[in-house]
Amino acid sequence: MNFLQHNLIYFIPLFGLIGILVMAIQSAWVSKQDAGDKNMSELAGYIADGAMAFLKAEWKVLTYFVIIAGILLGWSGTMKGTPSTPIHSSPVIAIAFLLGAVFSAFAGYIGMRIATKANVRTTQAARTSLAKALKVSFTGGTVMGFGVAGLAIFGLGGLFIVLYHTFVHPGTAGSAAELKKTIEVLAGFSLGAESIALFARVGGGIYTKAADVGADLVGKVEAGIPEDDVRNPATIADNVGDNVGDVAGMGADLFGSYVATILATMVLGQEIVSVDNFGGMAPVLLPMLIAGLGLIFSIIASVFVKINKETDSVQKALNIGNWLSILLTAVAAYFAVKWLLPPVMSIRGFEFTPDAVYYSILVGLLVGTLMSFITEYYTAMGKRPVQSIINQSSTGHATNIIGGLSVGMESTVLPILVLAGGIYGSYYFAGFYGVAIAAAGMMATTAMQLAIDAFGPIADNAGGIAEMSGLPKEVRERTDNLDAVGNTTAATGKGFAIASAALTSLALFAAFAGISGITSIDIYKADVLAGLFVGGMIPFIFSSLCISAVGRAAMAMVQEVRRQFKEIPGIMEYKAKPEYEKCVAISTDASIREMMLPGAIAIVVPIVIGFIFGPEVLGGLLAGVTVAGVLMGIFQSNAGGAWDNAKKSFEKGVLINGVMEYKGSEPHKASVTGDTVGDPFKDTSGPSMNILIKLMSIVSLIIAPHIAVSIVKAGNTEVRREISILKHTNALGVQKTDTLKNITDTLTNY
Repeated sequence: MNFLQHNLIYFIPLFGLIGILVMAIQSAWVSKQDAGDKNMSELAGYIADGAMAFLKAEWKVLTYFVIIAGILLGWSGTMKGTPSTPIHSSPVIAIAFLLGAVFSAFAGYIGMRIATKANVRTTQAARTSLAKALKVSFTGGTVMGFGVAGLAIFGLGGLFIVLYHTFVHPGTAGSAAELKKTIEVLAGFSLGAESIALFARVGGGIYTKAADVGADLVGKVEAGIPEDDVRNPATIADNVGDNVGDVAGMGADLFGSYVATILATMVLGQEIVSVDNFGGMAPVLLPMLIAGLGLIFSIIASVFVKINKETDSVQKALNIGNWLSILLTAVAAYFAVKWLLPPVMSIRGFEFTPDAVYYSILVGLLVGTLMSFITEYYTAMGKRPVQSIINQSSTGHATNIIGGLSVGMESTVLPILVLAGGIYGSYYFAGFYGVAIAAAGMMATTAMQLAIDAFGPIADNAGGIAEMSGLPKEVRERTDNLDAVGNTTAATGKGFAIASAALTSLALFAAFAGISGITSIDIYKADVLAGLFVGGMIPFIFSSLCISAVGRAAMAMVQEVRRQFKEIPGIMEYKAKPEYEKCVAISTDASIREMMLPGAIAIVVPIVIGFIFGPEVLGGLLAGVTVAGVLMGIFQSNAGGAWDNAKKSFEKGVLINGVMEYKGSEPHKASVTGDTVGDPFKDTSGPSMNILIKLMSIVSLIIAPHIAVSIVKAGNTEVRREISILKHTNALGVQKTDTLKNITDTLTNY
């Protein structure tokens, strides 16, 4: 046990390596599956080539951003500050930033590569049975889930070891400041990850929805041909979009969320007074350990995701894996907390126990679970909200839009109440550390959540390939079964992500306040109140830019598809092949061009506000962004998901006012319009909200030492910390000489 205590820091990256190893094994298994006939392989090749072309174009642009931002971060790391407001940073933060960006981009690449392999293999497996199609598609999802979580734990844990040995000298009077420096430099890794995640999510979202809207408006509405029909020039771009947006963008997104959650808990953990067997680092190590355990239990739980018969529920199989991973993680977290943490700790004068920390973790798991249930209710087929949109489709396009908007707005009520209860409960148990560890507990099973989430786009692509290849009806029915479940899991995944973002942002906000030296955000001050209002506005202008970008790109796509139908004779009779590559080029060029301004807002605004108006106004800005961003994220994601499943309900037929309505009917055409409006809501601006609020918080955390208020109060905080240590060590019967010396040193410095 002593060996484990002294070397726990080195075991954490091993959890990540296990995840990466399992990912490689699962990826090899998927690659060995039958890819179908020549026509299927050719169509899959178009999709894979288009996805890679987008990633290469995106990476080329982002390389310039990463280099410039890295240079600026490295320069900022050379600053030392003043005796009253020291800057605990280093030029090494530039390397941490670069590594975070590379790991985030690679996480997206892993997901995209496996998705473009698993899609056609799922189609081929669906020719055999639903059970085999689920196995192939879900295994493809686990490659992404285990890969992203494994990379995050390995990257963050490994970099922490390197930085710890570089900066920290245990046992010296300045070791607390050195640990603070280590974690502030580590924040550069999270900044790199979240920066790439935002551009990938926004760029991928613009790409996929421009293609989707263009394909729907001309193909389904004007030409009257089925979705994913091989005659539609935009169908390949649409299927490419599923990979670059819902897979590569989502992979980078959840990689950044995972890292930011762990980092926020570590930043607050280093403030905690903890007399433990790990040199006072137990609260810092705990979030990484819980993340590692969550990855291992996600791997174990994935074995139980399977069905045996055609009539078995795919949703139930996925739920079994999800619930099992959560349950195992909850049990293991109890023993980890009791083993790692001392009997009593305190942060900023708030005392708490290991049991209180564990209760906070349970609160986080409960919040994540309830958010998934609520999101599923508002977006799943057969439930009241989606049925209400279906009924309103009978009276036209306008009432369908009204119904979807009202469902989206209503869907914010319960999630916000759950989040408010989660914030209050976790803070009640363990202060701001409780809020952060609750978010870490919620994100612990990210590997399983992401596997379930990634399964959806793979199934969607599989259905598209089945349609384009003209495979038998039963094949499309099996892929549609998987796709319908995938729509619901995608919506619940977005609800899960926005909930974790809210808790993580609050934890990052608390860390920002501590480092910048402010103790409160006083909205009675005019400048702070102004900052609050400006912050509340940012999610709206951000969403506007994203949605208008989709609209402009979709217009270009519609014009191109119309041109091809008009100028290339024989497309509708299957005698001529559409020019798929031109539609792919339109989406690629538009997404790369349009993603820059929304991304710049998230990075530049907090820097400008912080350096011009100071940390308290910046705090007001962050409060406004967080509240409005969470509301906008929930509203847009749920409205879009409900519109989508309302449209899909017509494929099997729906009963409206005693009449069965099917595809091609007037109510169905109204539902297509609603789905088209909802597309940029649920796949572009909505999911980007969680990255927006976290990225702005991380940027603020990075610049906090540079804008910190110059007050002697910081010295008083250090004295209180040392006195608190003295009280705890006295209670535990530990020698007090070193603590008294630290108090003397602290008083001398101030």
